[in-house]
Amino acid sequence: MNFTSSRRRFAHVAVASVALTGLLSACGGSNSGDDAKSSGPVTLPFWGWANGQDAVVKAFNAAHKDVKLKYTKVTDQLTMQKQLTNAVKAGNAPCLVQNTAEYVTSWVAQGALADISQYVSAGKDKFNAGSWASAQVQGKSYGVPTSSAPNFTVYRTDIFQKYGIKPPTTWDDFIAAGKVLKKHGIKITNFAGEDPSTLEVLAMQAGAHWYSIDGNSWKVDFQDAGTLKAAKVIQEIIDNDLNSKLSFADYAAVQRNYDNGGTATRQISTWQMAGMVQNFTKSFGKWALSPWPTYTGEAAKTPAGTNLTGSVTLVTKQCKETKQAAEAALWMSTNTGAVKTMASPTTGNGVMPALADSNSYVGDAISDKLLGKNYQPAQKVVTDSLNTVTTDWTFGPDWTAMFTEMQAGWAKVVNKQEKVTDLLAHMQQWTVKDLKSRGISAKG
Repeated sequence: MNFTSSRRRFAHVAVASVALTGLLSACGGSNSGDDAKSSGPVTLPFWGWANGQDAVVKAFNAAHKDVKLKYTKVTDQLTMQKQLTNAVKAGNAPCLVQNTAEYVTSWVAQGALADISQYVSAGKDKFNAGSWASAQVQGKSYGVPTSSAPNFTVYRTDIFQKYGIKPPTTWDDFIAAGKVLKKHGIKITNFAGEDPSTLEVLAMQAGAHWYSIDGNSWKVDFQDAGTLKAAKVIQEIIDNDLNSKLSFADYAAVQRNYDNGGTATRQISTWQMAGMVQNFTKSFGKWALSPWPTYTGEAAKTPAGTNLTGSVTLVTKQCKETKQAAEAALWMSTNTGAVKTMASPTTGNGVMPALADSNSYVGDAISDKLLGKNYQPAQKVVTDSLNTVTTDWTFGPDWTAMFTEMQAGWAKVVNKQEKVTDLLAHMQQWTVKDLKSRGISAKG
């Protein structure tokens, strides 16, 4: 499955010790420099790595007389975390920063971000709920969402038709379909040994909360009912050998496997289609979309908040013009021209906007070459999925350190050296200990 298949996971920015008064003592309000008078236009430094941002900045500057953006293109997400860490320490952080949902809590915990709720809350209804939540911690906004997370299944119609299989609507159906395909030497999904995002997103969908806030502490729970429900599905897939075990270290090989019919489905978002289109040679027009499978008896729910599917523009606390920075972030995520630039796979990143009404962008975000005659019905699947995105998932302050630890255990799970529940028990103890080692109050 590997929902975050080609996303890269990076060593986590170390979270500074936080003496808790409330949950995050370092979380403060906006900078008092908003009312400072200037003889000329206010210039706001903006760091990002996404394609198309330079064009958006030019458009913003052309449309604004008193506020200008100064854009610096950073190499990638890893470089951003390193450079921002250094800038915060040196006291010269930019006003605006592109980042992803999984890092927001960590930066808030370090006291690096400004609470911009008062400047952006009026625009909340312009965004879908899942995206809006991705820029928040404890109900406060520290940025503005730039992209959203429509998630769904893409599957090989020719293979399903050949063996009389219908697109799985539940995880039970998914496993049953996998057992049919196995008889013909085909896997229904792929679990890369280095990427436990499958466990993350199925737990998220099942209502799990690995991190939550309890008074003045973080509560860690890798063994709640939702997580165990996800673990059961994953374990059954692994125990029955329904999954391929191809590493994304050789991304082209994984794509060839899909193209050749070795694996018949993926749970993905719109941006991952680009890799399929770029690497396929045989199966164009043989793919279709269906909704993300549900847990039996439960309503539709899809995961949220990963890499490009959960991008945000954050405002740093060191910015002297917090109000203007917040308004600039809001403009970049809502201005029609800016949104079109970023949504296009040609001029931008080809990701879905974070807007509540994104219907007009769906056609550009999915591939008619990949889907063929299934292109039109696929658009409704994407649109519907935007209304089912998880809104109550919290990324903890040591998220990527935790994820790195989980990677080692996940490889053992995929290779049948330990059970999913063994990994979860380890992560429960490890995460509580890790948070405490960082000076963060935690309990399990």
